[in-house]
Amino acid sequence: MKDLTASQKALSNAKKQFLSTAKKTTAALGKERARLGRDIKRANGAAKKARLQLQKKAERLRKSSTDKVKKELKSQIASLKKTRDSAREEAKEMRTELVQVRADLSSASHHLAHALHVDRAMSQIEKKMQGLLSKKTSKKKAAKKKTAKKKSGKKTKRVTKKPSRKTAAKKSTSPKAAASAA
Repeated sequence: MKDLTASQKALSNAKKQFLSTAKKTTAALGKERARLGRDIKRANGAAKKARLQLQKKAERLRKSSTDKVKKELKSQIASLKKTRDSAREEAKEMRTELVQVRADLSSASHHLAHALHVDRAMSQIEKKMQGLLSKKTSKKKAAKKKTAKKKSGKKTKRVTKKPSRKTAAKKSTSPKAAASAA
């Protein structure tokens, strides 16, 4: 009996730990996915901003006539191209990370669903075990009670009175009873 309770406790602790780990992992991966989504959006915004600035600078360069302004605009354009390219590269790297995080999240969600299914199954098994244990103990207690009681030879018979006709007639004279009888 002690082994059974010890194994039940160990199983219960392992189940709780497994469920909490699965939930924590799923939550952490969900947060990581959301963070990567925000970072990708931010990097795409930076790339778009750099591209628009690049277009504006190129338009100014086309309209400009002095060499000094052309040289300055060309250096700004080169800098903006580097910024745009780095933002694109960063977004590309984050997209590959996001694919991995989504795969991990899917796997963690699958394991969490499995853990919850196992948890429900274990709960049903525990209920059955408790039912079996309580039946055994109740049978033992019932057997002890039977041996402890002394049987008496006399049986008492319970007598019930039938209502008389007079009381039935009094009850039927009420307005509701008269309406229902009619």
